[in-house]
Order: sequence, then C-alpha cells, then structure tokens
Amino acid sequence: MTKSAQLDETLKKLRDIEFALNVSTIVSITDKDGVIQFANDKFCEISGYSREELIGKKQSLVNSGYHPKSFFRNLWNTIQSGKVWRGEIKNKAKDGSHYWVDTTIVPFLDEHGEPYQYISIRHDITTRKKYEEYIESMAYFDSLTKLPNRNQLSKWVERHVHLKAAGKSFTVLFLDIDHFVAINDNFGHYIGDRVLQEIAARIRKNLRKTDFASRQGGDEFIIILANNDQEEEAEQIAENLLQSIRAPFNVEDKEITITASIGICHETFGSTILNGKHFIDSLIRKADIAMYHTKKKGGNGYHFSTPYQNIEMERSFLIEQNVNHALKNDEFYIVYQPIVNLRNNQMIGVESLLRWHHPELGHISPGEFIPILERTGQIVQVGRWILWTVCNQMKLWQTKGIFLEKVSVNVAPVQLKDPNFVQDLQKILNETELDASYLELEITEGTIIEIENAVQLLKQLQQLGVKISIDDFGTGYSSLSYLKKLPIDTLKIDKSFINDLDRDGKIIVNTIISMSKNLRYRVVAEGIETKEHLEYLKQQKCHEGQGFYFSKPMKHDEIPKIYALEN
Repeated sequence: MTKSAQLDETLKKLRDIEFALNVSTIVSITDKDGVIQFANDKFCEISGYSREELIGKKQSLVNSGYHPKSFFRNLWNTIQSGKVWRGEIKNKAKDGSHYWVDTTIVPFLDEHGEPYQYISIRHDITTRKKYEEYIESMAYFDSLTKLPNRNQLSKWVERHVHLKAAGKSFTVLFLDIDHFVAINDNFGHYIGDRVLQEIAARIRKNLRKTDFASRQGGDEFIIILANNDQEEEAEQIAENLLQSIRAPFNVEDKEITITASIGICHETFGSTILNGKHFIDSLIRKADIAMYHTKKKGGNGYHFSTPYQNIEMERSFLIEQNVNHALKNDEFYIVYQPIVNLRNNQMIGVESLLRWHHPELGHISPGEFIPILERTGQIVQVGRWILWTVCNQMKLWQTKGIFLEKVSVNVAPVQLKDPNFVQDLQKILNETELDASYLELEITEGTIIEIENAVQLLKQLQQLGVKISIDDFGTGYSSLSYLKKLPIDTLKIDKSFINDLDRDGKIIVNTIISMSKNLRYRVVAEGIETKEHLEYLKQQKCHEGQGFYFSKPMKHDEIPKIYALEN
C-alpha cells in the first residue's frame, strides 16, 4: 500500500471516529486556562449554544451552580497536575434547563510535562440521574405530601446532630390531626389525601428555613427546631401551627374544619451523648407521649413533655401489653349497678360494667383499659364476650325467679361498625335463650355521626326486640333535631349534669326530662349520690336513676340478695 493510500485510510478512520464521537459523545477542547478551543456537534446540541457562542468562552459558561467551589477546585488540581479526572457534572443549557454528563478530562502535556490543553469527553446521563432522583425521592420523601419521610429524618439527624452539636438545643414537635379518621369515613380517602397535602403545605409555611418537618405516616408529622434555646419560641410556633390548621379547608366544594394535637420536647444535646440518633429518638418519643396527653385533654392544643407523662405512658404501654391476654386468661369480669324506679325506689334493672383484675397490676380502671380496647379494635371480641356473659346471667337470674325489667350493656362505636354485629347479637340471644326485650343497648351520642346509617342500624336492632338507650346524653354531638328520627327507648342524663345542679345545671336537666317525655322516652339519671339529687329528680318526675346513693356496682351473686329484700 502506497503512503498516499495509507494516509487516506488513516484520514478515513479519523473521520469515522469523529462521526462516531459527534453522534454519541460530547467533546470539547480547552486551553490550559479553560477557554474552549473546540466544541463538537453533540456539545452544541445538548448545551443549546452554537459553536460560535462556545468557542473563545470559558467552560464555566455552562456552570449550573449546583456543585460547590471545592468540587471544581479539586477538578482543576487534578488535571493541572497532569492526571486524568473522572466524575459526574450537572451543567446548565442556554435555555436554563439542566443536564448531567459523565465526564473524563484528559490533560495533554508539553515537553516539560505541563498541561497545555485539555480534552473533555462527556456522555449524557440526564435520564439516568432523573431516575436516580426519582428513586431517592421514593426512598426519602413522602409520595403524598412531598415532605421528608422517616429515612430522610435519619439522614437529617446524621448531618445536624453530632458531637460538635454538644451544647445546642433541639426541640421536637409531634403533631397529630384530631379525629382524622372521621374525614376519611365521611368524605372518602381522596378528600382525606387532599387535606393531608394542604396540612403539609401549611406546616411548611409556618417554619423557618433551619427547621425540619417530616410526615411519619397517616396523619402524624414530626417537626424539629434546631438551635432553639427558648421554649417560648417553640410555643409560638406551636400556636401558629394550630391556628393555621384550624382555618377551614376547601376541598372539592366541601368546607372541612379540623384541629390538631401537639406534643413538645425541648432538650440540650449533651457532650456526653455520642449518638445523635438516640438523642432525637428520645425527644420524639417524649414529644409523642406529650401529644397523647394533649389528646386526653380534648385535643386542639399542645403540651410540653414532663416526667409524669413518661411514667403515665409507660403504665399505659404496660396495660396495653397485658390487656391483649386478659380475655384469654379469664381476667375480665362483669359487675352490675342497680337501676331504680324513682317513683318507689325499687330496683327494676341493672347496668353491666366491665372490670379487669390483673394478677400483678391489680384492679385496673376502665378509664385506662377500655380506650385501649377501642383503639386496638379488641373491643369487638371483648364486646361479644360481654354480651354473651350478660345475657346468660340474665337468663340464669330468671331461672331463679329474679325477673328484672332490663339489663343494660354499653356498646362501643367500633362494635357497631362491625358488619356482623347484628348477626352475632341474634346468635347470642338464641344461645342464651334470653328474650330480646330484656336487653338494652347503650350507645353514646358520638356514635351517631351519619344519621341515615344510624337509623338503619338501630332499626335492625329494634327488629330483634332489644331496647336502645342514648348514654351520656348532652355531652356529645347534641343536635335535638335528630332525636325524633332515631328508634330509641331511653335517654340517660350524664352524671356531670347531676353532680352540678346549680341554676344552669337544673335548666339543662329540666329541659332533657321535659323533652324526653314529649318524645315518649324513658329518662334515666346517672350519678345520683346524695339525697338532694334524688329529691330534685323526683320533683321533676324523672323515671329512673342509678348511682352510689342506691348502690355501688356489685358482682352477679349479690343482685339476688337486693332483689329478695325488695320482694
């Protein structure tokens, strides 16, 4: 092959390489100062600049500002020392859009070993980086609210809470929406999700740039205030958050008003604490406990963490662990409080009440364990056991000649939501052979939120032959207009009204008794503890009553003794 032919072949190979590079690779050549001397077609295409606009300009023309100065300082130190640099760079195109390139910069050296120009070979990896960002977003950010999630919270703690932070104060706010499940139940999960998105936006608006907020799942949010030395500042932020969340939400032409409960824990990161994650986890746990304390007080507010709350929550946790086995271990039992006819002071019925005696913890208050049963859903299973036990006991009394007019059983909202409730109740009545007319179910006002559903359910129960009583009347969602729509038999006046029979208290009690009589309901007054209570209720011709004035709740074998004395 002649030299001319060899030259032609070499030139052809170079043109082929140039073509391949232009199609697949971004190539530029700069002088030792970074001024662009050559830019191929692919560089022009991805940057949006023409070749004339690039030649003679510094490579910094496409700097996006994403990378810190130290990044480029390291890059230049490497190539100026004659070494090849490899890395990923985020650049900015002429139209302002960003793109990522996997870059190799090769220095060309003169006879003294000094760089006189650099060739940059880049590959577009924008699609890959977007996918990586999407994966990271899925891993570290909540998909619904776009707030950081638990994983991102851990990363934040790693960056901000370390040994150098000793002596700095941190405040954690644990925020939970009050009764959020009612929004999903009443309006659907789509509306509930929209409300959560708006809540997240309102949280962001009320925080500073240095603060951190994350969604932990459901309707729970964690907020961390860094370098917060004053509790008053945390209080102000909590107040702002509560006020912002109380403002009505307008979603799909629906106006929704909600409230929130906040727990706050404020502590200083000590120099002896080496693990920042454990420190923040401790603050979160204490703030969570304080939040539950807020909920117990009615919600729509905030409380700071206190040692007493921690002790109280530890007991609650211990109770929750043990109540899981109480039914299986035969630790539950029923007591009965007499219901008295106020006209002649004769016992005409009893209300059944659940009690729990643990072999180590002793007697545990219903106010402690029943909310746990309801929250965990165990009340459904326990409720079936209560109904069977009470119906069976009522039948046993009847076989011994003890004929009370009724036995009342409290039924939780969770039980009534069970689709098998009516069917299970019918089965219990059949098994115990108790006539349904002797059983009265007590439900609270709060149970009746969706009136049409309540009416339908109560009618099904009424068709079984059982009686229905509204318990603690006047303390819940009081709307007198719904009473005439409900197939009920009895109203029970809450004991708080009886215990406080001042002028206003008497007006309330008189109104309930008068209204009930007009609607042809029986009226039962709870919490009768003094002779004055009894005399006043008799004057108002209240039908029935119960309370410590007559008798404390007692075990089943004591009821026959009282019955024998009266008959």
